[in-house]
Amino acid sequence: MTESLTFYTHPMSRGRITRWMLEETGLPYEEVVLDFDTSIKSPEYLALNPMGKVPAIRHGDTVVTENAAVCAYLAELVPDKRLAPAAGSPGRGSYYRWMFFLAGPVESLVTAKLAGALGVARSAGYGREEDVLRTLEQAVAGKEFLDGDHFTAADLLMASFLGYYMMIGAIEKNPVFEAYAARHAQRQAALVANARDDALAATLAAA
Repeated sequence: MTESLTFYTHPMSRGRITRWMLEETGLPYEEVVLDFDTSIKSPEYLALNPMGKVPAIRHGDTVVTENAAVCAYLAELVPDKRLAPAAGSPGRGSYYRWMFFLAGPVESLVTAKLAGALGVARSAGYGREEDVLRTLEQAVAGKEFLDGDHFTAADLLMASFLGYYMMIGAIEKNPVFEAYAARHAQRQAALVANARDDALAATLAAA
């Protein structure tokens, strides 16, 4: 990879997911930590991401936002890591399915639930909460990986979502979710990423 890779983040944000993905790739990157009250809404950053949110990455002249898109993009940069099934392979469809299911119905469900809006969201893409949870449980029950015999970016997103949303109580804990999330949270890249963000959060809190 010849183009520079820059990571825009804050340690208390969804940027933790992208950090984990970056560590899985092993690619070198520059880190830019943004402040929620100032630099995240600066003209310079809004020129990259008009949403004024993190995470975002800039790879050469290419800007990618939204965790699922970032993870999918980064996976393509390191095909030797097998973080995405090969194009045309049997696992490619399942990979896309779970990446977009997490970014769409699951994220929407949790957002509505935390906002107290589930009761008025009958037309939402996630349908009913019990349907989403049943689908998630069937996806990971008895499996080490979502598809095939190796870890992909879809596993990273799934483990991240389940782990965080159980932690904050947005998804009820159950042994199937806990086992799957805990197993992947022990990956070396996840441990390195969490240690980095924990240390960064402590530094910012002490400033």
